[in-house]
Amino acid sequence: MHASLPRIARRALLAGVAALAVSPVFADNYPSRPVRLVVPFPPGGAVDLYARHVQPELQKRLGQPVIIDNRTGASGMIGAENVAKSAPDGYTLLLGNIAVLAMNSATLPKVPYDPLKDFTPVMQTVMVPYVLVVNPSTPIKTVADLVAQAKTAPGQLTYGSSGAGSAQHMAAELFKSRTGAEMTHVPYKGVGALVTDLIAGHVQVAFADQASMMPHVKAGKLRLIAVARATRVPSLPDVPTIAEAANLPGFEITGWQGVAAPAGTPDSVVRTLNTAFNEVQALPTIKEAMEAAGLTLVGGKPEDLRQHMQKEMDLWSKVARDTGVKTN
Repeated sequence: MHASLPRIARRALLAGVAALAVSPVFADNYPSRPVRLVVPFPPGGAVDLYARHVQPELQKRLGQPVIIDNRTGASGMIGAENVAKSAPDGYTLLLGNIAVLAMNSATLPKVPYDPLKDFTPVMQTVMVPYVLVVNPSTPIKTVADLVAQAKTAPGQLTYGSSGAGSAQHMAAELFKSRTGAEMTHVPYKGVGALVTDLIAGHVQVAFADQASMMPHVKAGKLRLIAVARATRVPSLPDVPTIAEAANLPGFEITGWQGVAAPAGTPDSVVRTLNTAFNEVQALPTIKEAMEAAGLTLVGGKPEDLRQHMQKEMDLWSKVARDTGVKTN
C-alpha cells in the first residue's frame, strides 16, 4: 500500500511514526525493551557496587533486562555526556554521583553538560560516607600525625584521588586549607587504580568513600585513621571523626549517588523508574547489602534529587573558590 504513495508522502508518514515512537503516548508501554544503566566509572568503586547489587531486582520490577554499561573517563563526564545526548525515552539512564551530578560543574572549567538542564532527576539512591585512610607502612596513626608530617615535610606526602576535581580531590583540598597541611595530589582514572597504588604505597593518603576502602582496611592493607562524618560511625566507635581529631568543627564529607535520565524524559516514565528504584531499595536484602558496604540508602522523589544537586553545586563552588583549587 505504501508503494502507491508519493515519495514525499511516504517520508512524512515515516517521520510521523518515528516521532510517535518517543512520544508520551508510547511511554504508557514503558519499558518494552532493555534499559541501559550507564555507570560512568570503572568497576571497583561505590557507584558500580550499587549498580551490581540492585540490577537483578530492578530487572524483575521493570520486566526487562537492565544492562550495566561502564562508560569511564574524564571524572565521569564521558558516561554522563553519553546519557545527556541519548534519546529521552527512559531506555538510557545515568547512575551518577556527587562528582558527575554536582561537583564537576562546580570545580572544572569545561563540562560538556549541565546537570540541572541536561538531565531529568529520577531518585537519589544512597549517601556515601567518606573516610581518611593511609598506607600502613607509614608511621601515621592519627590525624595529628598526618598534619604534623605534612607540615614538617611540605609536599612530600602524596594523596590520591579518582581524578582532578573529584570528590576525593576536593575533600583533601578542603582538609589542607583547614589544617595547613601540605600534600601533593596524584590523580588516577578511577577508584580501583587509586586503591591499587595506595595499597602498594605509591601514594600514602586518601580521602575516599567508605564502601571502597573498608574491605581493604579489614584485610589489614590500609589503615583507617578517621571518618569524615559529623558523628562517629556506630560500627566503628573507636575511630574519631576528622572534626574532633583535628579540631575542625563542621568538617564533613559525604558522597552520594543518584539516577538521572536525559532531559525531556516523559513524567510517566520517570514515575515508573522512581517507583521501581524505591521498591528495590526497600527490600531487606538490599538494605543489608548496602549497609554492609558502608552505603546509606536514601530514596525519595525526583524533586528531592534536584534540590540536593543544586545545594551541592552551590556548596562545592564555594569550596573551590575558598581553597583556590584550579583543575584542568
